[in-house]
Amino acid sequence: MEGVTSTTLREFLGPRPERELVLLAAIELYREGRLSLGKAAEFAGLSPRKFLYELRKRDVPINYTGEEAEADIKTIESLE
Repeated sequence: MEGVTSTTLREFLGPRPERELVLLAAIELYREGRLSLGKAAEFAGLSPRKFLYELRKRDVPINYTGEEAEADIKTIESLE
């Protein structure tokens, strides 16, 4: 990365570039289906809720199938 300085990285990635890089890696692994939402959030050091917020800010679609929704509904119904 010729000509890239820590100042330049901070301009692109904010005041804590290492944290942003970890978040971006977690998002990409989630997008590729290599990590679940929970594991990607853990990898990024965020709660699942905060990770979902980061996905939404970046227009990353949620990996949630109809089958997963049905399984979640059955689980919720069994708790009632």
